[in-house]
Amino acid sequence: MPFAQLKDRALISVSGPDAEHFLQNILTTDLDVLTRGQAKPGALLSPQGKILFDFLISRAGENAFRLECRADISDDFVRRLTLYKLRARVEIAKADQALVTVAWGDESTPSQSDSTAADTRFANGAVTRCYGQADEQSDLAAWQASRIASGIAESGSDYQLGDAFPHDVLLDETGGVGFKKGCYVGQEVVSRMQHRGTARRRVLIVQAGLPLPAAGTELTVEGRPVGTLGSNAGTTGLAIARIDRVKAALDAGQPIMAGDVPVAVTIPAWAKFSFPQEAVSAEEA
Repeated sequence: MPFAQLKDRALISVSGPDAEHFLQNILTTDLDVLTRGQAKPGALLSPQGKILFDFLISRAGENAFRLECRADISDDFVRRLTLYKLRARVEIAKADQALVTVAWGDESTPSQSDSTAADTRFANGAVTRCYGQADEQSDLAAWQASRIASGIAESGSDYQLGDAFPHDVLLDETGGVGFKKGCYVGQEVVSRMQHRGTARRRVLIVQAGLPLPAAGTELTVEGRPVGTLGSNAGTTGLAIARIDRVKAALDAGQPIMAGDVPVAVTIPAWAKFSFPQEAVSAEEA
């Protein structure tokens, strides 16, 4: 069973009698369906519905939650959570030392412990996150390749915070948005996109016959941008692209390029969205 130690992650603890109510009212994740042993994705949004902070959240005991996020945004995340605290009876603290190990494969089912959780972004509990322990058998490159092949986007490597809606990065498909819960910051915009079906930017898997260029390279069709390449593992990568423009290119038999490299794009196998039935025309693009 492969492991990877993630040294670029941080852990934030939110605990106290009001912890669940406090987080439920500001985060996209529906904590009512978060069970012990699960790590669900989520985001703290701007009032305009853009992702300011992304994370994985899990239960860490009675009236306590663990938020795993990028280390470089953790201090800002703590400050933003503290701004929303007001009179809530909660304690918000960043761990002095964050040990995060991820394991994947057929034998990665987590034990019933508050220090392990199944990453619910991946089907069939295939990925486990372990907190407070390290493993010497670390293969970070293999982990990134597995994540990319699964179609799971993360901020920093695949998109920039403040520049994406939850639908863009498939939080609506991975359980990172609770559409049946009450209000939270940015909820009106996200709900409108969901009910009107207006989400056009989506994460797609990109494959090529040559090594892909660096993250940030535009995907183009006859010189027109249709998306942006994210992280890659050699010839396989992720991109956030306009699915209506991609559909138009596919219907017209036009090549999609990542820089100078021709690519094929597919929807992640687990995703429920599809390419639109009627593609956007070249003039509308």
